[in-house]
Amino acid sequence: MFRSVFLVLLLLTSAPAVLAKDNPHVLMETSMGNIELELYADKAPITVKNFLQYVRDGYYDGTIFHRVIYDWLIQGGGYTKDLREKDTRPPIKNEAANGLKNKRGTIAMARFSDPDSADAQFFINLDNNTSFNHKGNSPRNYGYCVFGKVVKGLDVAEKISAVDTDEKQGFVNLPAKPIVIKHMKILKAK
Repeated sequence: MFRSVFLVLLLLTSAPAVLAKDNPHVLMETSMGNIELELYADKAPITVKNFLQYVRDGYYDGTIFHRVIYDWLIQGGGYTKDLREKDTRPPIKNEAANGLKNKRGTIAMARFSDPDSADAQFFINLDNNTSFNHKGNSPRNYGYCVFGKVVKGLDVAEKISAVDTDEKQGFVNLPAKPIVIKHMKILKAK
């Protein structure tokens, strides 16, 4: 009996570690260095599936970070170096109510004012951006879905946020010299 209870307790206490090992990891190779992401498929299954499909399709290859704000965020995944917006698949359901917060080092989906308008663009938080967190179900309070975190290369994201920016063709906080996402690849997936 004691062994059975001990085994059950051991399995229950080790389960989160096992789940964490199964989280997909993605390597983002940029013109300023590499960033490795761990994605939370258990907390944001729709968002992670969507993001991984864009990675598998090579969609992000050659896109740029088009919005960088020092020590606040870097946003990319939607435009080419010539500032041409790429075509996307249909928008996805916003999973911002998943309990994850827009803390420093997390990755979240960018969107328009409609909570369910995210498609391919994402941003990496370089500060604790509490104003982006889910606070309610109205469009104004819905928030931005966190779906992972940077596990290696946060220093690269910080370097990207510190580059000189410019205003050009309607873009504000656009890096003066393009910061390119050269390639993304899945390192491991469920």
